[in-house]
Amino acid sequence: MQNLLVRSTFRLFFLLLLGGSAQACAEEVELVGVLGSKAVLVVNGSTPRTLSVGERTRDGVKLLGVSVDAAVIEIDGRSRRVVLGGAPVRLAENESTQAEVSLYADSQGHHLANGTINGASVRFLVDTGASLVSLGAADAKRAGIDYRRGVLSRSQTASGLAEVWRVRLENVRVGDIVVQGVDGLVHENDLPFVLLGMSFLNRMDMRRDGDRLVLRRRY
Repeated sequence: MQNLLVRSTFRLFFLLLLGGSAQACAEEVELVGVLGSKAVLVVNGSTPRTLSVGERTRDGVKLLGVSVDAAVIEIDGRSRRVVLGGAPVRLAENESTQAEVSLYADSQGHHLANGTINGASVRFLVDTGASLVSLGAADAKRAGIDYRRGVLSRSQTASGLAEVWRVRLENVRVGDIVVQGVDGLVHENDLPFVLLGMSFLNRMDMRRDGDRLVLRRRY
């Protein structure tokens, strides 16, 4: 009888341990409501949870920002944008540090790419002459960046001196490559593209093959 009790207790402990491990890792997140500055999230099909910005669930999902119809969440140091009424966001278990992407030059020799900043979609132009990832005010606002809290400076442009703010971007994604904590520069005016500068590119191995530019993440 005692041996049976010991075995049953061990089995219960083992099952609880497995259950706790499953809860510690969010695999799917859905935005089901927005209440002012709060977001209502469903994680792994569980009961809806209302979060304030900066709050984290027991599954490890942190709310970074909220807009009228979307939210930006973070898990395991990676950010994702979740759209209200959209399909749940599935979170990959791992993101390879050796991720690679190929970009092909357009008729003018420019390498363009679709990507995201802090989960917001942007259009990149690879610019090795830019020290930082540089974006206009409108793109910064869509990415939830309060750039006026950044470091104010001035930059020489074709139209003369312009105000710019140095900021920290939570993450920058191009294809399967995601880099966390990238230095950025926000211009007071809008830009036609986000300049993919060296604060992102210096973490890549870059290889040219004809009109193809291959980026491979180094770290």
